[in-house]
Amino acid sequence: MIAASKKFNRKASKQNLELQIENRTGTLMLVPATLLLLLFVVVPVCLSFILAFTNARLVSSTSPQFVGLTNFAAMFADSAFWAALKNVTIFTVVVVPVQAGLGLLLAVLINKKVRSSVFFRTIYFLPVITSMVVVSLLWLFIYQNDGMLNIVLQKLTFGMFKGVDWLNNPKTALGAIIFMSIWQAVGNHMLIWLSGLQTIPNDLYEAANLDGCSTWQQFKHVTWPCLRSTRNMILVTITIAATSVFTQVNVMTSGGPLNSTTTVVYQAIQAGFKQQEIGYASAITLVYFVLILIITMVLRYLTRDKD
Repeated sequence: MIAASKKFNRKASKQNLELQIENRTGTLMLVPATLLLLLFVVVPVCLSFILAFTNARLVSSTSPQFVGLTNFAAMFADSAFWAALKNVTIFTVVVVPVQAGLGLLLAVLINKKVRSSVFFRTIYFLPVITSMVVVSLLWLFIYQNDGMLNIVLQKLTFGMFKGVDWLNNPKTALGAIIFMSIWQAVGNHMLIWLSGLQTIPNDLYEAANLDGCSTWQQFKHVTWPCLRSTRNMILVTITIAATSVFTQVNVMTSGGPLNSTTTVVYQAIQAGFKQQEIGYASAITLVYFVLILIITMVLRYLTRDKD
């Protein structure tokens, strides 16, 4: 009995020692990621909250002074800020449903197990893995007066269509960027939809077939309900990405013409790095943070489980 008790105690001590070593190893492995998170996320967010109430500049010989709500008053009085907010709203309202719907349509079409499905998945996903800067430069040439888009439209209309300077016209610039953005990112959401479609058991479709359901009825009563978690995730990710649009605006239009394509993120970066008004830029980012928080909370409420 004594020998067995000692053996059990030694075994328990060994297991405790191994557990302590595993815990320490796990903690050490978390340290680099935690430090990077603190350095590049937590610290900048805290500084943004502080600098938003100062007159800090990127390069200045004087120390920042507390100015209260001056930056926010200037921002709300700036017509460019309201134009940026309007453009972001239009961009989001158009991109979210169109991009999500088109991605779902493509996913349904290539979900069939045919030989060409892999080819089409690759083709649709190619713009996603291409740098947004490269894509923006490509479409910058396409949208020119003598670009491919005008040439194709003139050929299709037998010369009746006159060339349009898509990116230098306030009426068409934002729409051109919206179209390009949908084309570039739809492949990513197509794959997310596709992953959700492939998790639906085939038994459900077989049962629907036995009940005499049409293709649309199968989609309505089987596919769509089973994609609940997938569509909630896509809704949130597309919305956040749409409200933070920057690269294509910076490369293609620089916010013009006449602020018709400027966005909140673009305006914040311009104010902070080009105009060197870090305090004002921080105020814009703080307002943007609040807007994103409100949008996320609304989406979370709308997509909550109602059981």
